Amino acid sequence: MKDLFNKELILRFLETFQNWIVQELPLIIVLTIALIVLLRIVRFAIKRLKKTLVKHSVKSENVDTVESEKRINTLTGIVWGLLRIILWAIYIMLILQQFRVNIAPILASAGILGLAVGFGAQELVRDFISGFFILLEDQVRTGDIAIIDGTGGLVEKIALRTITLRDFSGIVHIFQNGKISNLSNMTKEWSAMVFDIGVAYKENTQEVMDLMKQVGDELQNDPNFKDNIIEPIEVFGLDEFADSALIIKARIKTRPVKQWQIGREYRKRLKDVFDKHNIEIPFPHTTLYWGEEISPLKLDLNKTSVNSQ
Repeated sequence: MKDLFNKELILRFLETFQNWIVQELPLIIVLTIALIVLLRIVRFAIKRLKKTLVKHSVKSENVDTVESEKRINTLTGIVWGLLRIILWAIYIMLILQQFRVNIAPILASAGILGLAVGFGAQELVRDFISGFFILLEDQVRTGDIAIIDGTGGLVEKIALRTITLRDFSGIVHIFQNGKISNLSNMTKEWSAMVFDIGVAYKENTQEVMDLMKQVGDELQNDPNFKDNIIEPIEVFGLDEFADSALIIKARIKTRPVKQWQIGREYRKRLKDVFDKHNIEIPFPHTTLYWGEEISPLKLDLNKTSVNSQ
């Protein structure tokens, strides 16, 4: 009796297994092939997209191709990773269904777990999302000079979670992407040095502006500096009546990060030209005026010295 029961159990199992092979296994094979094909298609599409973006960045002017390619690689890598996870998750759910596994509790558990992780890692998720959009929008790249929340310096590293900044004193500052409220890029595509040149009220403003233009043109024609100057100097004219000076505003457009070098050289040359033409650059000083009623206090030093002898 026992042997008969065992044989019947084995026969049922073989029949069930045979039915599963006939009915379910082909679908599993089809799903597996579909997964492989979809992964290859997605990977091929992302590679084509990456090549297109790289070609577009190469055609653009004043763009660092190496840094642009790094940014594109980072973004496409993130997209590829997310799509791969989604496809594998769908595949595993479908396979479990073919094995008669109820996936509803699994989905519910995954949802609860995801919710718990989401609450516990809100800041981390926010940093990653903010970092993704910083890279996607090309707001800043490695090697730029940027001001982040009031701190300026050289961008040394950009990651999905943080941006690393080194200031002029060599101090390294690390900012969480999700907590950045203000980001100013001082070297995106091109830079500029703005000059507020103060001269005495007695000076001829047109003569001063002509000299400023002359110095800017000479600097642009200098072989040591011309490659770093994008456009001729712009002298905008008299900008302000200050307390003790007339302020004349000008600007020189330069290649990224070169504005400070060009600015220092321009100021040096302008000072020499102003000295040569006796153009007065005001400096803080005080003049005492006694008025006519105090005229008896005026002293004649020559007479005083004679009387003393």
